[in-house]
Amino acid sequence: MIEAVLFDMGGVIVSGPWEGFAAYERANGLPEGLIRRINSTDADSNAWARMERGEIGLEEFAAAFETEAAALGHRVDGMAVLNGLGGELRPTVAEAVRRCSERLKTGLLTNNYAPMESSERSAELAEVMGWFDVVVESSVVGVRKPDPAFYMLACEALGVEPSGCVFLDDLGVNLKPARAMGMTTIKVVDADEALAELEAAVGFPLRG
Repeated sequence: MIEAVLFDMGGVIVSGPWEGFAAYERANGLPEGLIRRINSTDADSNAWARMERGEIGLEEFAAAFETEAAALGHRVDGMAVLNGLGGELRPTVAEAVRRCSERLKTGLLTNNYAPMESSERSAELAEVMGWFDVVVESSVVGVRKPDPAFYMLACEALGVEPSGCVFLDDLGVNLKPARAMGMTTIKVVDADEALAELEAAVGFPLRG
């Protein structure tokens, strides 16, 4: 029986960072997919991972990230890559969060590089954030997806077992450990398809 729904932020509730990565690559004549390639090299110990766990600050990240890019033969401005990140709220997913919050426990599980300060949120995003019972941010707790400990923090805070959770993320690497723990997992590629899967899992309508 599903007791809680856990959502990722970027790529699920808001559009993912991939558009920003691609725009930077195009603008600077870099190979398509380079930034994702850098981030997948030594994925647990590279600059991006350390930044998301709050182990290094932004300036240290930028220097380390640029070194990693140079090792692959390319010149990249680490701060410019970060400045290109952002995301547009997906209204249909936001509405699904609201409806889930009315009947089930809800959690936000996000890998980020700085705590989400209330003053930095748009009014729409601030409203969505208010629907979560628990928010787990990698930069705050010092652990990040796909480490199983990250998911357990959310489960413990919500007072549920992993088997009672549905988890939505846009990255398969983040879903695999959650599934191994017993969670029902949904990979978000197309938002409408993902919401249809979520409706089937929770047993009530989330759209329309």
